[in-house]
Amino acid sequence: MSSPIRILLQTTITGIADDWNIGRFSMLRDYLAGLTDEEGAPLCDVTARDRTAPGSPDPILSTIDRSDFDELWLFAVDTGDGLDPEDCAAIGRFREDGRGLLVTRDHMDLGCSVCTLGGVGAAHFFHSSHLDPDPTRHVIDDRETSYILWPNYHSGANGDFQQVSVVDPPHPVLQDRGTPNGLIRYFPSHPHEGAVDAPAEDPTARVIATGVSRVSGRQFNLVVAFEPTPNGGPAIAQSTFHHFADYNWDPNKGCPSFVSELPGDGLAHSPEARASIRTYVRNLALWLAGRPTEGRQMRLEHELDEALEESLPASDPPAIG
Repeated sequence: MSSPIRILLQTTITGIADDWNIGRFSMLRDYLAGLTDEEGAPLCDVTARDRTAPGSPDPILSTIDRSDFDELWLFAVDTGDGLDPEDCAAIGRFREDGRGLLVTRDHMDLGCSVCTLGGVGAAHFFHSSHLDPDPTRHVIDDRETSYILWPNYHSGANGDFQQVSVVDPPHPVLQDRGTPNGLIRYFPSHPHEGAVDAPAEDPTARVIATGVSRVSGRQFNLVVAFEPTPNGGPAIAQSTFHHFADYNWDPNKGCPSFVSELPGDGLAHSPEARASIRTYVRNLALWLAGRPTEGRQMRLEHELDEALEESLPASDPPAIG
């Protein structure tokens, strides 16, 4: 029996009540904690926490390379001071040790402390630091909240869902045997997603999923995957933490008072969309831990079927009279 995957869900702010503290990711925490393996044992052991006060190293993040965590899911919800240099150095060593890392942020400069992270940090582009090298993407797609500048891709209202376009070849985290084409189809939507792209100098990274702005029709990147190598574990850069937030999975869970857009209810009325994001989350937990995802299992079954077809005749030979 495999031991549970030890996952740390971590924000880059203190536990401020009227903000995106870790309590606003409770549905993600509970879903991961409720997953079981083939034998019915817990698949994940989940710890969820906010950081300690900025200005000094966080006691967990700055020593995470010496912890027993298998994965770090980092929700960058700060305005620039969310990670101390010692935190970043330890997170770098954590991934160098072969362990998994998910880093996500939001619009404009929200979460820009991740720029100082090696590797995965280079996949995130902001308004005032680590600018997107493609100026044609410096566009304001969310026109409802004019004070939020680029990047802010409008994929829909909080509480609704968006169509996901999977980039070939389909990545294991985006495969789903429960859909007609075997691929993840939907993510939660958000009025102003951030910008991610594969760093040009990193051959292990590629864009694996894209979305489309409902305002401008502009295509934008949703997910960048970094394949594991002997020098580093698997990693994901995600365009917005709202793909994982309670308010986006169920607006009735509430949001900070500074959120002004009216939510939708599309996700509540779509079992297919809800299943899609949960399958994606399960795939992430498995892939970041180096374990077979549903997509990998599908491929193994397909290869077995092909081998059986090659070794067995299509039908019995005709009887000789």
